[in-house]
Amino acid sequence: MSGIPFLNLKAQYESLKSEIDAAAARVLASGWYVLGPEVEAFEQAYAQMAGCEFGVGTGSGTEALHLALLAAGVGPGDEVITVSHTAVATVAAIRLAGARPAFVDIDPRRYTLNPAELARAFNPRTRAIIPVHLYGQPADMAPIMEFARARNLLVIEDCAQAAGARYQNQPVGAIGHLAAHSFYPTKNLGAAGDGGMVTTNDAALARRLRALRQYGWRRRYISEETGLNSRLDPIQAAILAVKLPHLPAWNAARRRLAARYRQELASTQAILPAEFPDSEHVYHLFVIRHPRRDALQRYLRAQGVGTLIHYPLPVHLQPAHRSLGNEPGSLPISEGLVAEILSLPLYPELSEAGVSRVAQVIRDFEEMAG
Repeated sequence: MSGIPFLNLKAQYESLKSEIDAAAARVLASGWYVLGPEVEAFEQAYAQMAGCEFGVGTGSGTEALHLALLAAGVGPGDEVITVSHTAVATVAAIRLAGARPAFVDIDPRRYTLNPAELARAFNPRTRAIIPVHLYGQPADMAPIMEFARARNLLVIEDCAQAAGARYQNQPVGAIGHLAAHSFYPTKNLGAAGDGGMVTTNDAALARRLRALRQYGWRRRYISEETGLNSRLDPIQAAILAVKLPHLPAWNAARRRLAARYRQELASTQAILPAEFPDSEHVYHLFVIRHPRRDALQRYLRAQGVGTLIHYPLPVHLQPAHRSLGNEPGSLPISEGLVAEILSLPLYPELSEAGVSRVAQVIRDFEEMAG
C-alpha cells in the first residue's frame, strides 16, 4: 500500500466535483459577490442543522468567536473563562475583544473544559465562559450551564471542531447563548477557503451580529457602532450548501473508522479517545496518547503515515500569551497531555484498509521497540 496522508481534501472535492463546480459557477454568473441570497440560504440551513433559529456567516471561525464576544458586550476589563488546550484561535478572539482569558484545566478523559475547575477561575470580572468541543468531543455542558446560570454568565460554545456533534440529544451550538463555528477546509464541514458562522436563538444578538460583521451598519453606509468587516463569501456559502446534506454521512464514516481504530489498537499501549453515553463524538480528529509519542511519530513518518500534534504547547505557555501570567505547572493536565498526544489520519474518504495499515505500523513499532 502507498503512503497514507494525514488528510486528503482533494478526495472530498472529487466526490462532489460537478455539484461544487456548478455552485461556484452559479455565484460567478449571478454578479452578487458579497453576502446576498447564497449566504442567507446557507445561514438558514446551517442554523437549522445546529438547532438554532439564527445563523450569521462570518469570514472565519476566529472572527465568529470575536464577533460573538462583541455582540455579547464582552470587552476591556472583562474576563472569559476558557481552556488552554485548544487551537490558539479561541484565546486570540478573547484578546481581540479586549478581554482577558482566565484559563482552567481540562477533564483528563474528555480533554475539554473541566466544570469542577470553574469556581477557581470565577471572580467579579468574569463575564463569559467559552467551552471548546475539542477534536469532535462535546464538552460536559450541563454543569457548565448550571454554573453560568447561577452567576448570570454568558456561554459561548466553540464548535469549530464539532459540526454535527450532540450532547444529551442536543446539537452542540444550541446549548449556550451563542456558538461559533468554523468552515476552515480541514473541518468536518469545510469550505474551499476560510469561513465561519455564529448561531444563536436570541433575535437581538443575531441583529447585533449582522450589524457588527459589516462596520456596525443597520442602514447602508451608516455605522451605528464600531464594527468589523467579516462576511462569509457567497462562493463559500454555495459550496458549503452542497456539502451540508452529506455531513451526517461523513460524520458516520468518521465514527465507523474510529471504531476500526479502537478495534485494531486495543492491544497496544495507545490510550484511545474516550466516548461517553451522554455525547456523540464526531471525530474531527482521532487523537491517541502514547508514552513514546515522538519516537512513534518518527516511525510512522518513515513508513509513509502522516500525523500531526493537536496541540504541541498549551496556549498559556506560548510566547504571545505568557504575559497573561500563567506559570508552568498551573494547568497540569493540559501541560502533561501535550507530551503524549498524536493525531492519526482520519477523514471520511480514508478506507478501513488504510486504518488497518496505520494500526499495523503502530503495532510493529511497539514490537520493535520492545
